[in-house]
Amino acid sequence: MSDGIAIETDRLILREWREEDLEPFAQMSMDPRVMEFFPSVQGKQTCRDTIAWISESIAAVGFAYWSVEVKGGPPFIGLIGLSQPSFEASFTPCVEVGWRLAYEHWGKGYAMEGALASLTFGFETIGLDEIFAFCVHNNMPSRAVMERLGMTRDKASDFNHPKLDPASPLCPHVVYRIAKPG
Repeated sequence: MSDGIAIETDRLILREWREEDLEPFAQMSMDPRVMEFFPSVQGKQTCRDTIAWISESIAAVGFAYWSVEVKGGPPFIGLIGLSQPSFEASFTPCVEVGWRLAYEHWGKGYAMEGALASLTFGFETIGLDEIFAFCVHNNMPSRAVMERLGMTRDKASDFNHPKLDPASPLCPHVVYRIAKPG
C-alpha cells in the first residue's frame, strides 16, 4: 500500500510511524493504566528509542508494531502488529502478535480488529505457518483478546520473562499460539 500504510480495516489504519506520533505515544506510555503489566511507565526518550527500533524492523523485515489511527478520527491510538521477540525461550525464534492502546480507546474492539488484521497479514503476506502471543500471566484483558482471536493456550511454553527480575510478579508469562488456517 502507499503512504506507509501496511494494513487497513473497516475502522483502522495500521501504518509506519511518523514524527508526530511521538507525543501521543509518550503520553500513552506514561499512563499507569496502560502500563500496568510493564515494569514501569516509559518516558519520552524510551518512546523515541522504541519508535526508532520499530522503524528499523519495518525497514528490515517489512513488519513490526505499526502505529494505529482511527479512520476519520484520532491520528494515533496506539500500536498493533507483529514482532520478533529478542529473547530466547522454548518457542523462539517466532513472530508474535501484540498491541498496546491508549486507555480512552479500550473496550471498542480496536485491539481485536487490528490484531486479526495483523494475523491475516502474517499468514497471507509474510507466509507464516504459526503466530504466537504472550503476556503477563494475570493480564486478563490481553488473554481475552488472544482467546477471541482463536489462539490456543500453550501451557508447555509458559515462561519467566528473561528480561524481568525473577522475583517480579510480572515475570511469569503465558503463551498462546495460532496456526495458519487450512
